[in-house]
Amino acid sequence: MTTKISTNAPFRADQVGSLLRPDRLHAARKEFKEGAISAEQLRDVENEEIKRAVDKQIEAGLEAVSDGEFRRTWFHLDFMEHLNGFEGYIPEQGYAFNDQETEKYNVRNSGKISFNRNHPFLQDTQDLLDIVQERAAVKFAIPSPNMFFNDGIRNPDIYPDVEKYAEDIIQTYQDALKAFYDKGLRYLQLDDVYIAGLAADSVPWNEDNVDRDYLINLAVRVLNESLAGKPDDLTVTVHLCRGNYRSTWAFEGGYDRIAPKLFAKGNVDGFFLEYDDERSGSFNPLKYIPEDGPRVVLGVITSKSGELENKDEVIARINRAAEYVPLDQLCLSPQCGFASTHHGNKLTEEQQWAKLKFVVDVAGEIWN
Repeated sequence: MTTKISTNAPFRADQVGSLLRPDRLHAARKEFKEGAISAEQLRDVENEEIKRAVDKQIEAGLEAVSDGEFRRTWFHLDFMEHLNGFEGYIPEQGYAFNDQETEKYNVRNSGKISFNRNHPFLQDTQDLLDIVQERAAVKFAIPSPNMFFNDGIRNPDIYPDVEKYAEDIIQTYQDALKAFYDKGLRYLQLDDVYIAGLAADSVPWNEDNVDRDYLINLAVRVLNESLAGKPDDLTVTVHLCRGNYRSTWAFEGGYDRIAPKLFAKGNVDGFFLEYDDERSGSFNPLKYIPEDGPRVVLGVITSKSGELENKDEVIARINRAAEYVPLDQLCLSPQCGFASTHHGNKLTEEQQWAKLKFVVDVAGEIWN
């Protein structure tokens, strides 16, 4: 049995959550779309593959395990389109990434917004809790409420006032957090590409050229108010991402523009931060993290390739970050998930498991 190296989430050795979809799962999903198997048969395959993935995560030594997001197509859209007031659709273009355009799919506002009490993610959470059976902490990720502020999602005919739109998004998330908590979930991650984009040199979703300071202030307020009243024993973290699609990325830029507001005032238990290459900027923005405040999970291990990092270099980088945030407030993880979409990044499952084991081993050396 692996010796535990932390008792509180986020853990010293942690993960973002998504995992490469096994070939068997890809095949079953294709068969379901073609009408060859039923929804129940697809879910049976998903359950079996999630059980295997949970066992592998525990074997690697992780204290928090996920379902790998095996039931999803996208890290965010599956959750978003099942809220009341939103629908999925196929746009003319996909998301623009560094060297390619993504598969075409998105969501749009179609009515008054509220939480769907029959949201499928609630059953997914229950199933994961049943599979894990207290062998580890259960971690579940959903998109940040700020993901609904990407250009083209809000319908101005339904919500001409962005403040009213924000108000309903906030209430929706307050209701969602309570629903997940009532299911027994105690570790929730909010994935936020939007607010990371507000730190980029060229904001990727600001077609109306709205003042950036206003957008940053609004994003921090939406985040904090969405978490208002959350139970003390529900850990909520935010993962900031610059895009993760087939091992490529959407934008670059450090955290300097958002740190004075988000890092200093974000009312969360931890920040998962990408720091795997030069696109992430310096550790200097970490100076805004309050002492004894949120834990900072350093994503200095890349999920975009299978090559293992140099252990000494990883430890050296963590020590440099400790010049801004006390070492006891730091943790380690991959910079992102291994499959933010069903396509997955360009590495093998064996390399993925080796990366996660590497995270556990390095964290154990640093904090033990």
